[in-house]
Amino acid sequence: MTSKQRAAIKSMANGLKPIFQIGKGGLNDNMISDLGDALEKYELIKISVLQNSEKSAKDILSDLAEKLGAEPIAAVGNKIILYRRSKREDIKHIEF
Repeated sequence: MTSKQRAAIKSMANGLKPIFQIGKGGLNDNMISDLGDALEKYELIKISVLQNSEKSAKDILSDLAEKLGAEPIAAVGNKIILYRRSKREDIKHIEF
């Protein structure tokens, strides 16, 4: 993914509200499965990392991107943005 594509996706995420929160418990298998389902449905998601989290937002972003096969878009403050093109044909895909 080019930096221009990443910037375009990041700007699309500005209006999104976080759909998950990661806190003290960190990541577990159920959460990763739910995040994968959300990426398949929406392609672009925003996640909030709570202050009591043991890892930083950047660390969580790279962990999630690897586990989910997603593109790490950004970690800004306590928010992270992930993108993965959906395999579903019944949704409108994000185009660059």
